[in-house]
Amino acid sequence: MEITAERIGSVRLPGAARLVDGHARPAGPGRLALRRDDRLEVYDLTALLAGSTVPVAAFPAPWPGWDRGVDAVAPDLGLAVFSGQRAVRAVAADGRALWEHRHGCWGPVVDHPHTGDEQEVCPGLEHGSVLVPGDGTAVWAHVAGEDGREHWLVLDARDGRELARVPLEDSVASGSHQLALPGDGTVLLCVGMGQDGVLLYGARADGAGVSVRDLGEGLDRILLDVHPARPGYLTVEHSCQDLRLHAPDGTVLAERDADELGEEGCWDHAAGFTDADTVLAVAEDPEGGPGHWLLDAGTLALLGPVAYPRPVIGYARGLGDGTWLTHDRATDTLTRWTRAGARAGA
Repeated sequence: MEITAERIGSVRLPGAARLVDGHARPAGPGRLALRRDDRLEVYDLTALLAGSTVPVAAFPAPWPGWDRGVDAVAPDLGLAVFSGQRAVRAVAADGRALWEHRHGCWGPVVDHPHTGDEQEVCPGLEHGSVLVPGDGTAVWAHVAGEDGREHWLVLDARDGRELARVPLEDSVASGSHQLALPGDGTVLLCVGMGQDGVLLYGARADGAGVSVRDLGEGLDRILLDVHPARPGYLTVEHSCQDLRLHAPDGTVLAERDADELGEEGCWDHAAGFTDADTVLAVAEDPEGGPGHWLLDAGTLALLGPVAYPRPVIGYARGLGDGTWLTHDRATDTLTRWTRAGARAGA
């Protein structure tokens, strides 16, 4: 049975395709982070869709020409942390550089030289990511090490001091992103390695260092989303064959195979919680079937395809509060939706 979508609001926002990490909500509930060439902007989503296109915070980007890393904003909007090609840097809203943690270069050429110019950007698209979870006191950073390996760092958000470091022996990243599980302080790191697959780790920091678990176990799964009211996380298989709901320790709680969508069905690399009970997933169907589906968040049972007042395809992002966003690339328009008859607050 089709589920009718009700439009809450929309806004044309040039550059909206570059939402910071489509798998996450790094700017906090009710906020939207947008990375432009020269700055990271944070919007109040309700105000934005009501017509106010003035960001509530804007942080100048430190390295012209580099926009590949996944950046993050502290929960109190006091600083943004940028994942650079050769450093992680924290920046205040007034543009001051608060601290910088240097690391190896993400550029793919081994032992390539640098001129010493801190603004130099080397060839290559490889990048890491940062996250400022919980109370905002720590920064988790996936970086390229000076030793040729990749590392997962925990940094003090106040001064960039290194608190812990974990070498990632098997990682050869094209890119990465991170999410924090609710409740227990666990941070998840998803490392994409292109055709070589996907790695997934979970870690917790304490006074003795960082304890890390391999949650991927060779399963080649992409981390999609978490919800603050539901311990666990969503993944999709790298070749898009199935969605899974996992407990914090990686145990599979529910699974939904793409074959249920039809013979050629395939889940896209986009799915997330519209609320604690419902998941919105994007399907790729070469025969032109429904693009967006709602699923039960506990069992991943198909609730039905989403019926929009007009055709909507492609990008969708659950916001966790009963609503979701879609993006029209042709017009750079963001639209917020909910189930008809279930209007939700911001």
